[in-house]
Amino acid sequence: MDSPRQVKNLNREPKRSQNRSSNPPQKDAYARLLNQHSSSKFSLYLEQYAKDTAFQREGNGPSTAFKAQSDRQNIPQRQRDQVPNDFSDSSDFSPSSMKGRGDESSLSLYMEKLSTRGAQQDFERKQGVSDRQRWGQRRDTATSHDGDVESGEELGSLKPNEPKKHQKQQKKTKDSHKDVTSKETDSFVGRPQSPNTAGASGQEQDKMKKAKKKKNSRQPEEEKSGEGTFQSGVDAQNSRPKSPYGKEKKLQQSRASNSPADKSKNRGPRGSKKQVFESYMTLEEVSHGLKRGELLQGQLRINPKKYHEAFIPSPDDARDIFLDGIVARNRALNGDVVVVRILPREQWKVVRSDTECEGTSESDTQKENTVRPAQKKTERAPRPDGVAEDQSSDQDELIRKVQSNPPADTGEHLEDPSTPRPNGEILQKTAKVVYIVEKKHSRAVTGFLKFLPDKPFAMFSPVDHRVPRINVLLADCPEDFTSRPGDYAKTLFICRITDWAADSNFAEGQLAKTLGQAGEIEPETEGILIEYEVDFSEFSDEVLNCLPKNLPWTIPAEEMRKRRDLREECIFTIDPATARDLDDALSCKQLPDGNFEVGVHIADVSYFVGEDNALDAIASQRATSVYMVQKVIPMLPRLLCEELCSLNPLTDRLTFSVIWTITPEGKILSEWFGRSVIRSCVKLSYDHAQSMIEAPEKMFAAEELPPADPEHPIDEIHRAVLNLHSIAKNLRAQRFSGGALRLDQLKLSFTLDKETMMPQGCYVYQYRDSNKLVEEFMLLANIATAHHIHNRFPQLALLRRHPPPKTKMVDELQELCDQLGIDIDLSSAGALHKSLNTTLGDDEYTTARKEVLTHMCSRPMQMAMYFCTGELKDKQLYKHYALNVPLYTHFTSPIRRYADIVVHRLLASSLNCGPSLGLSTEDVQKQSSRCNDRKTVSKRVQELSSELFFGVFVKDCGPLDSEAMVMGVLDQSFDVLVLRYGVQKRVYCKSVAGLDSFRHHKVGKKSELTLIWTAEDLEKAPVEQVISIFTLVEVQLKADGAPMKYSAVLKRPGENESNT
Repeated sequence: MDSPRQVKNLNREPKRSQNRSSNPPQKDAYARLLNQHSSSKFSLYLEQYAKDTAFQREGNGPSTAFKAQSDRQNIPQRQRDQVPNDFSDSSDFSPSSMKGRGDESSLSLYMEKLSTRGAQQDFERKQGVSDRQRWGQRRDTATSHDGDVESGEELGSLKPNEPKKHQKQQKKTKDSHKDVTSKETDSFVGRPQSPNTAGASGQEQDKMKKAKKKKNSRQPEEEKSGEGTFQSGVDAQNSRPKSPYGKEKKLQQSRASNSPADKSKNRGPRGSKKQVFESYMTLEEVSHGLKRGELLQGQLRINPKKYHEAFIPSPDDARDIFLDGIVARNRALNGDVVVVRILPREQWKVVRSDTECEGTSESDTQKENTVRPAQKKTERAPRPDGVAEDQSSDQDELIRKVQSNPPADTGEHLEDPSTPRPNGEILQKTAKVVYIVEKKHSRAVTGFLKFLPDKPFAMFSPVDHRVPRINVLLADCPEDFTSRPGDYAKTLFICRITDWAADSNFAEGQLAKTLGQAGEIEPETEGILIEYEVDFSEFSDEVLNCLPKNLPWTIPAEEMRKRRDLREECIFTIDPATARDLDDALSCKQLPDGNFEVGVHIADVSYFVGEDNALDAIASQRATSVYMVQKVIPMLPRLLCEELCSLNPLTDRLTFSVIWTITPEGKILSEWFGRSVIRSCVKLSYDHAQSMIEAPEKMFAAEELPPADPEHPIDEIHRAVLNLHSIAKNLRAQRFSGGALRLDQLKLSFTLDKETMMPQGCYVYQYRDSNKLVEEFMLLANIATAHHIHNRFPQLALLRRHPPPKTKMVDELQELCDQLGIDIDLSSAGALHKSLNTTLGDDEYTTARKEVLTHMCSRPMQMAMYFCTGELKDKQLYKHYALNVPLYTHFTSPIRRYADIVVHRLLASSLNCGPSLGLSTEDVQKQSSRCNDRKTVSKRVQELSSELFFGVFVKDCGPLDSEAMVMGVLDQSFDVLVLRYGVQKRVYCKSVAGLDSFRHHKVGKKSELTLIWTAEDLEKAPVEQVISIFTLVEVQLKADGAPMKYSAVLKRPGENESNT
């Protein structure tokens, strides 16, 4: 199988050239000369020639300057005279275009053509738009159709303001595109293809290679790290006239060189610049377009590994809609809510239906690859530091309501784009942004300043490659930056984008703050918080004035009379050992009939946070507390979240309680909701509760537990924990037998030095029975509350729904698992849960296999979200897929989640024990959306904080050796789960020391890499290592040169290595 596929792929480029050879117009002699010539003097000659022909029409002879320039270029007179005759074949200069133009020369007309299109092509190429993109040919690359991960070399779609005549040309060649076979879209391994040359014809590529060799000897190549834009660098040719012709000549060079000198032309006089981006539609046009189904609305998601690729969710739950390149994104940034127009069908992307491992090919080159250690990868995907984003982060995209987009009636039958073709290919819709509804991205980014000689601005390079490079005026830079730029090489700044003009590749911005040295935890942490708009400022006096004044505060007698007094009950908290915001407590009392009275008691935050005051405003704005490794950014002032609301032991506290009468088997006999007062008798950690569960007969001594209320002996607390555990096990069994699903993913925790707060150690957090106990009763309380408030307020209830996974991705995952021999049932949440816990063997690597499979299964999953019931008419959409319940909400964590405060207000109103509601359906929905946004941000910030600390740990304590299990295979790399630390990393084959070559092989959905290790002994044969999903490998985690970054280095396989 390997050999024929390799032959086919090696012949791929010529075939692709043949397929599109009829599409772009053939270049005439002078156009080709412009492509190749490396001297700006020639462009001056052409410019002067055009001027002199105009003079000649007025009766003037050629200027002396023109003659001198011609002589300096050594162009014979005969050749000069023949110049006008060489343009007759140009598609932009045809005989028909000569009509009515009098006796203008061919060259002068051609120069006019160049002057109108040269700047446009300049910006297209600065965007990385290839010839193939400008002509709108279909992509035949196997990129990920849902954009969650790294994918293939991008070849692009039509630029938004493409001339209509080019679109007509595409239609003429449509049939030829349909003949593309699967062998032309297979993923395979080879030399990275330059993004600027990927779409050029074979003949042009040869010329570009030659030009590149010439340029490389004198101009260093720099890697782009902005949002698809070329780096603005030192203008080595600053004194040369910036004529359109010279610009056209430089354009052709830019294909072969990314040097600063060729990238700095974007800052010319504003009046002479062409549009890079389309102007936005008006709000009225957008509204009409959405109503007519001509436009779609959705949240933009930019691939962190391939920042030229962006996506919005499809309204029909099909594959995400693809936006190719920054021009298509039209200045929108990650997370923005945008309106897009679907591009014509002939510009849609051809992909294969892949889901395994990020499902895609990384490049469109040859299948066999010899590794050269010094070779640098020039693809857009992996950053130089080799850092891979968290593999699951992209699952947390917000699902917004989008408008449907029925295909226009063209009079012909259109195939379903999501239906695979006979060769396994499918079409993915592509689009372009026409309007930004909401700029959810903060427009603030962390990064570094670069000094540009002879420029009035500095170049700010964001750490996040999805954000464009930003021009910052020198006046806004530190005072000594121009004289001592080297002092700031490792200084981390925050920059805010202030403008991004439609005629500029680069945004404009201002420095907001100097954070400090890159690589230090506090500056990096502050940068994360600012970039994600986490408000970590001190609470204002206006907010603090909303808090109780008389401290220490006690519960007013009048309030006590309104509540159920539970202070004599055995009620306790179970939380992480370091928790200070204790918002839930449990109680369990056995009744004479053998049943139990079980209570969940939640801090009554809504008593302290009244509606429509300054405290409520800041809480609703923050929407959630943000937990980082070394600190918490609280939603509420610490007086509330750590004292007055926190259910601290041996203290009277206001609560909302749900109390059930439950049988030992977990059957609910009765239920009570109400406001109450409790007095927690002890603060248990999960470790304490776990010790009690694991030693049911043990008599715990007082010193083994935290201080407890003498009214409730330790033995009583122990019995209550054991009874809760027994009931929770039954409730849990009922949930999963009823079809619930839990996808556990490993979580990394740290031990910190108490003084420096630096990581001393790390470990994979263990989810144990004590965690499950608390979770089970919190779920029960949330489900009960959801039903209660929905029955009372069917149009106002704030609930939480979880849509089912994307059907097509589930089908593809099922096919992959079948090919891997994994017996898994993806037909429902319950079936999946059962499969994950029964099909992975029983040995020391069972947990690792389950984690890998869980990662694969999490890919099609959508994100749970808050919503207002009055905004969603179809009650079937209320369902929570993973929990497999019809109604669910959040009630149990009001100290750290604002959604829970809203639910408490609804609950209080329904029980007539709170103020009348001033909420409307629109208010609840708006707050739901805000909570969704901030919850997503909070999760991402928490992940980044963990990555930051682990990077420091690897730097200080590494290199670290560990076994790892392969999670997915691409054509030039593979992802591993590092078993000792629970982190996921990508290993790039071209970076593996000691590797002679590697080849990629794929049958159906199953992808494999064969690594050929150089023999350590010349007398021995090279060692082959096959990499596929579940392969066990040895890796070493090593710090990179970049601050806080580390790589996973694959170790040479040992004799005892085995695949599992």
